Amino acid sequence: MNYDTVIFDLGGVLIDWNPEYLYRKMFTDEAEMKQFLQEVCHGAWNKEQDRGRPFAEAVEERTAAYPQYVAEIQAYHSRWAEMLGGAIEENVAVLEDLRQKPNISLYAITNWSAETFPIAQRDYPFLQYFEDTVVSGELRIVKPDARIYQTLLDRQPSIVPEQAIFIDDVAENITGAEALGITGIHLTPDTNLREELKKLSVL
Repeated sequence: MNYDTVIFDLGGVLIDWNPEYLYRKMFTDEAEMKQFLQEVCHGAWNKEQDRGRPFAEAVEERTAAYPQYVAEIQAYHSRWAEMLGGAIEENVAVLEDLRQKPNISLYAITNWSAETFPIAQRDYPFLQYFEDTVVSGELRIVKPDARIYQTLLDRQPSIVPEQAIFIDDVAENITGAEALGITGIHLTPDTNLREELKKLSVL
């Protein structure tokens, strides 16, 4: 197969994001911090912001339920930028190399709040490399819903799914893309992205 399109997820692929970076500054007890992130501001709660729920609404709901953690819950929004751990340099280097290839088109599909995505755009210039970026919070649809991948295909009719590769660190998101005929690369801690793309004759 001659691949001409590479679609990137962002968080966990190109950008290191982890709430623990912030909350290690706010909690002195590691176990309490872990419990807070599992029971109060947990992944499913955050995913609703990725789905378009306003942070103000999310924070109000959580602080009403957990008044003992008002400051910590509010910080999830007001200090969100402190959850960013920087660029994942080895994968950004791959992106830079792909950008030099005239036969490869670059796109992104990300589960990300529409409110916080502009912070990432400000801090990470390589986010401007993509011809189009589909942001879940703007659509109010999150991966692995087929509609989020289809949105990119609809907006960019030149993309042939069978000639596209999608890179994500979440297995179910890869499955969602593959259902539309897109080849997936599931990025785990043991995955060498450059080598995987070499196997597909993209690099």
